[in-house]
Amino acid sequence: MDSPVPPRPAQPRTRRRDRHGRGMRGPIAPPQVPLSVTRADAFVDLVYDSRDRLERRWPQLSQVDFLVLEVPGFGPDDGAEAETDEETVPLGRVVPAAGGYRDRIVIYRRPVEIRTKSRDERALLVHEVVVEQVAELLGLAPESVDPRYGQE
Repeated sequence: MDSPVPPRPAQPRTRRRDRHGRGMRGPIAPPQVPLSVTRADAFVDLVYDSRDRLERRWPQLSQVDFLVLEVPGFGPDDGAEAETDEETVPLGRVVPAAGGYRDRIVIYRRPVEIRTKSRDERALLVHEVVVEQVAELLGLAPESVDPRYGQE
């Protein structure tokens, strides 16, 4: 007497097409492009690019922290020494070293974004704001921090 052969477990089939017969989906983006770069991440990249450009000429900037905040008045820049000007919204500010913190340059993302329409305009304005804040920190004119300041 032969014993019945147990049925083989069903193995998953490899799918060669999707259920509509159009083939497999391709990648969402090419491998060299990040899938999702938020506006905030792109803005931080602009600030760091400007910092890196200036750091080649001014090596002491490696001892300065660069921060990006959404708007003025909320975050590590909000202190007793924070100047309040009700007529204009600042695009950035310098926070001197105190309480164990190094010198900090703060750039405000939303006020800069509101004033620009394209990525190129935003990059230019971010660089100008960074140059102005570095100049204030070093006690120099913005033109001496970056000779191309105001020309672009």
